[in-house]
Amino acid sequence: MQDEEEERLIAKLRKIEALFARATSAGERGAAAENARDRIRGRLEQLEKSERAIEYRFALPDGWSKSLFIALLRRYGIEPYRYRGQRRTTVMARVTRTFADEVLWPEFQELNATLRAHLESVTSRVIAQAIHGDPADAEERPGREPKARSQQGLLGGE
Repeated sequence: MQDEEEERLIAKLRKIEALFARATSAGERGAAAENARDRIRGRLEQLEKSERAIEYRFALPDGWSKSLFIALLRRYGIEPYRYRGQRRTTVMARVTRTFADEVLWPEFQELNATLRAHLESVTSRVIAQAIHGDPADAEERPGREPKARSQQGLLGGE
């Protein structure tokens, strides 16, 4: 079952890539998953001839998103980097504005949302099977947290 689920996820991610490759003819759409990377790289090369690449700072919400974004940059031959002192979830890259706005960032958002939904589903299933089956959130009580408690550390010991 896990292998089938992963295969469906991979197929879905490839379809997203094909969407951003802008396949135009029926034949291109049929082979879109196979040729999407090459078409996107070709588009990037065209844009770089007519538009100057600029340095972008991408602030990503977590390590999973950062890993995905770096992989996407590298797929298109773009070198990710960060400066000393920047947060570990910050990624810098030099790309054209058009490529960043029309391809790179929208594709990342689609891929990230798809992977996040998958990870949440797997996490919920594993927690329910291995820890406890009640998926309900913590009870919300009226009132506010006492001030003295709000200053406690992460584990809240006294």
